[in-house]
Amino acid sequence: MNAASRAAGDSAILEIGRSNPRGRSGAPFYLKEMDYSVLQQCIHCGMCLPTCPTYDATKLERNSPRGRIALMRSIADGNMEVTNAFGEELAFCLGCLACETACPAGVRYAELFEAARADIERTGVLKSPARDLVRAVALRFVFTRPRLQRLLGRVLHLYQAVGLQWLVRKLKLTAILPKRLRELEPLTPRVKRHFSDALIARIETPAIKKYRVGMLTGCVQDLTYSDINRDTVDVLLANGCEVVTPRAQYCCGSIHGHNGELETSREMARRNIDSFHIDELDAIVTNAAGCGSHLKNYGHLLREDALYRARAVKWSEKLMDIHEWLMEIGAKQPDCAPKPRTVTYHEACHLCHGQKITRQPRQILKLVPGLQLVELPESTWCCGSAGVYNITQPEMSQKLLERKLSCLDKTKASVVATANPGCMVQLEAGIRASGRAVRVVHPISLLAEAYRK
Repeated sequence: MNAASRAAGDSAILEIGRSNPRGRSGAPFYLKEMDYSVLQQCIHCGMCLPTCPTYDATKLERNSPRGRIALMRSIADGNMEVTNAFGEELAFCLGCLACETACPAGVRYAELFEAARADIERTGVLKSPARDLVRAVALRFVFTRPRLQRLLGRVLHLYQAVGLQWLVRKLKLTAILPKRLRELEPLTPRVKRHFSDALIARIETPAIKKYRVGMLTGCVQDLTYSDINRDTVDVLLANGCEVVTPRAQYCCGSIHGHNGELETSREMARRNIDSFHIDELDAIVTNAAGCGSHLKNYGHLLREDALYRARAVKWSEKLMDIHEWLMEIGAKQPDCAPKPRTVTYHEACHLCHGQKITRQPRQILKLVPGLQLVELPESTWCCGSAGVYNITQPEMSQKLLERKLSCLDKTKASVVATANPGCMVQLEAGIRASGRAVRVVHPISLLAEAYRK
């Protein structure tokens, strides 16, 4: 490591040390036990710095990928403990993986990020009664029980459908809520009346069958965007795919893995693998970018599980994003009259950075007759959703959203396409609050609409 590299690492460590004079601390486990070569990959070149939204906002070394990796390595080396300041720093990280795209050394930041967050939870440096309760209810209870999740979704749908949500907002009753809940309420997504199991049969077969694929319906996607799941199946059928959709599917585990619950994430992976007859499928398809990035990682996630290792590897080999799969099999162009529209495309972080899929969604959009694709400035810059980031870091999330909406205005597009439910919720909330007349849509829904015509 050269002098500049040492100085960068020392700067981040010094910043963390100053911010944690008497905070909680604890010994690491996951960082200590991981393959040390992963920690050594960073060459401290700094090419990640201009691509990192948090570093761009603060210009602090500790808020950069390079600085965070230096902290992780210091912890793994035993030179520093896991502290609450370190925990807060990793909570400030979006996990957008823009640094992975920029990195010439191939740093596996996602693996480091999840290990670090797991150590933060294991040592309890951020523990508080309220935080512990929210995590226990949301991560370990609701998001591990699909039927309970759907029950809660029906309650929320009823609240919205009978007009209670409108009335609460109209009368400004949200003003009586605690500040954090008051800030979060506008992000509440519309829950669909019918979920995926009601819209999609367990097996649907086209007139001419060329392929057999498994369909992942997701958890949040299932409640708020089940229509996109239906659109996805329709597009697959139109391209000769028999579609198998298991009932009451489990969360993919990404929300657990990204928030320090690695063991729960592994259990979700096992349950999903058990839901599919992998050997009978040509592909397993997902239409949610954040889920897809995690789902493709099952082989690595379960690498030490003797019972599931082989199936997890096969799962990862067959897991494909819907755009990726359609372009591989040669999706057909819709035979319908052109409908002139100007569309721009926001690239979900875990599609372009996590899965390195950028070309295929644009190819899908260009298949739609009459659609004019206008490139979005900073299309790969995070919108601020980032899983639960808009809940845990609302101020930074809002800044990123405003930046994204400013770029959107420059395109003068009437439609913005994006392929992740979190991004859609974030953009819809921002567009609704600002009064912009822009439709947020999944690229596959535009293709499905064209096929139906």
